[in-house]
Amino acid sequence: MNNNIESILEKPVLNKQDLLFLLQSQGEARHKLFAKAAEIKRQYVGNYVYFRGLIEYSNICSKNCYYCGIRSSNIKMERYWLTEQEVLNAAQFAYKEGYASLVLQSGEVNTPQFTAKIEALLQQIGQLTDHKMGITLSLGEQSRDTYLQWRKAGARRYLLRIETSNPELYGKIHPQDSKHNYNQRLNAIKLLRETGYQVGTGVMIGLPFQTLDDLADDLLFFRDYDIDMAGMGPYIEHEDTPLYSCKSILMPLTERFDLSLKMVAILRIMMKDINIAATTAMQTIDKIGREKALKVGANVMMPNLTPVKYRENYLLYQNKPCIDEEAVQCKNCMEIRVHLAGDTIAYGEWGDSLHFRKRVENCEP
Repeated sequence: MNNNIESILEKPVLNKQDLLFLLQSQGEARHKLFAKAAEIKRQYVGNYVYFRGLIEYSNICSKNCYYCGIRSSNIKMERYWLTEQEVLNAAQFAYKEGYASLVLQSGEVNTPQFTAKIEALLQQIGQLTDHKMGITLSLGEQSRDTYLQWRKAGARRYLLRIETSNPELYGKIHPQDSKHNYNQRLNAIKLLRETGYQVGTGVMIGLPFQTLDDLADDLLFFRDYDIDMAGMGPYIEHEDTPLYSCKSILMPLTERFDLSLKMVAILRIMMKDINIAATTAMQTIDKIGREKALKVGANVMMPNLTPVKYRENYLLYQNKPCIDEEAVQCKNCMEIRVHLAGDTIAYGEWGDSLHFRKRVENCEP
């Protein structure tokens, strides 16, 4: 096995069989996979971690995804909007603390009023921070015009997770209606590239009915779509969702976590200069889960800036950590975690995807 793992890790391009082998690696082979990913991270993006201050703007959502705690049919959830001033206060905190980047996230809403609200917030954040904050949006599927409008207002990056690249599995974890269309999701990702964003996507790992073949295809999907950033993490069930009824067929949480680490490591090896997040869901399963993700290739963390009074109502999954930590506490905790992982926080830097920058430079005349 050692010869196999070494030869695979030296290949310039990995095929699906290679990916399946790596996803199943154990013992010494697993150790070598993680060591290779750490080496590539050091070589291509450095041992730097970029903070993206996370603002969970609203849990109001038009979608009804079977895995999500803020799905529109969950009547147990108290819905909220942050006020304009609450968003600006969070942005001001991030600016003063040197984060240099924000993520504005919410449930999916497609109305002219929502579009205008986001545009206004982007403009105000820009004015408040002298346009020195790199802003990522994670606001779901929108029209080309909306993407362009937000891009013009100051957004630089956009995260739109596909959740699974398998159309059949996508259909099992979403309602069968016009609001939950796999091809529409793909088209939205393409529109983001066309409208000038750094494009991020991601998947859940350990979904019911998901196979290793699916995960290998997810990795190939990232490469085929030439993404700039990825947010992946273990699927964690929520009791107020339809998929909770499948709990008995799920793999153990520890296995979901281990597969998530492997997905991060393999993606770092495949796409050496993209940004990869150490997601909060990792820490839900393992107390030092995000540190472990940093050690095998991740280079982005998202300290939560959402006012504490709202956080228990933005639970996409159960047992989400840090929902009672104020922004200062979250920052201090993250600093310790990054230090323990042997990395350095790149304060004051936008941390744009090197992959994106190289592609743009290659397109210039």
